Amino acid sequence: MNSVNDALGIVFAMGAVILFCRAAPFLFFAGKKSQGNDAVIAGSKKEAFLKFVEKTVPPVAMTVLAFNALGTSFRDNPKDGILVLAASVFTALVHLWKRNSLISIFGGTALYMILARVVF
Repeated sequence: MNSVNDALGIVFAMGAVILFCRAAPFLFFAGKKSQGNDAVIAGSKKEAFLKFVEKTVPPVAMTVLAFNALGTSFRDNPKDGILVLAASVFTALVHLWKRNSLISIFGGTALYMILARVVF
């Protein structure tokens, strides 16, 4: 069993890591603007990189999370995996149809809950 001091050390270490993760974008991407041409070129490269990251990271992260959820559910219980897959396909179709994240997420969640009650 861990002592209170061990638990406090773990809590403070986790807090420091979370604080660093939250502060990292501000620490790494904040910069002083200068008037030279090199700064303008470097600034435009930085802006282009940030636009690329803004555009690509959210869909990639959501795709990884979706595949992780599907893979875990199929591995743990194949019947539940089929329900998750059906709800995921429904969510994607509703989102393509309505272009509204809240409607598609709530609809997919509701369908999964209904299928889980009816099938199991």
